[in-house]
Amino acid sequence: MLPRRLFLGLLCASLADCASTRYESRGLVLRVDRAASSVTVSHEAILGYMGAMVMLFEVRDPRMLDGVGPGDVVSFRLIPRSIGTRIDRLKLVSAASGDAGLTMTPAVTALVKTGQVIPDFTLIDQYEKPVSLASLRGRVVVVSFIYSRCPLPDYCPRVVANLSDLRKRYPDRLGKDLVLLTVSFDPKYDTPDVLHNFAERYGANVPGWHFLSGSSEAVASVCASFGIEYWPDEGLITHTLQTAILDREGRLRASVEGRGFSGRQLADLVGTILTPTP
Repeated sequence: MLPRRLFLGLLCASLADCASTRYESRGLVLRVDRAASSVTVSHEAILGYMGAMVMLFEVRDPRMLDGVGPGDVVSFRLIPRSIGTRIDRLKLVSAASGDAGLTMTPAVTALVKTGQVIPDFTLIDQYEKPVSLASLRGRVVVVSFIYSRCPLPDYCPRVVANLSDLRKRYPDRLGKDLVLLTVSFDPKYDTPDVLHNFAERYGANVPGWHFLSGSSEAVASVCASFGIEYWPDEGLITHTLQTAILDREGRLRASVEGRGFSGRQLADLVGTILTPTP
């Protein structure tokens, strides 16, 4: 048995080492509670500390939460404490690379702000049926933007893969109180038949998931509402990336820019809107 003085000395040293430990991570913001100085994050795995999960963290200074909201990708530093883990440094990610070489595109100012109602629109889906936003009131709607000829696997195909994770997470809610809208900004090429074949490749021709196109003017109007920019570039289309989540009243609740987040994190964020905090 160790002498009492030696034991206490080792215990104090161990606690000091723990207090000095810092862990860096990044994640997708799900909720912000400024009154409680806390933020809920769906974060990546933190090597040597915890796996990828959803966690509520206290922040050292509530001013760190200024300008932070659901859908933001943030990097942060954790300090483990005996009374709970706390964030002592947090910043928005605008153009950073992740472990997989992912980058964020610069944020685009949307015409419609968070909390506002998205203007109604009607486009044609892969079954050649009209789909209006107004007809989806009462459901949570996730809107994304792609074009089927996109040659980069980490852009449009990644958007569809993230939405596939939503389909897998909420199979009993898709088509009922959850709807996915994937809008093509290449309407001259992406006809309903082309979009049907594209969706088939991803197993996405399922109830509640609509791949939409329409006239160039109609598509441009929808993209403008969400702040999407796109332009021809040597036979392809250069574009910004965004995934938006609308609540049951048609209000924009969250908008996630770029591709620096996973399908799991997106599903966590959608879950907070499908099942709000009591």
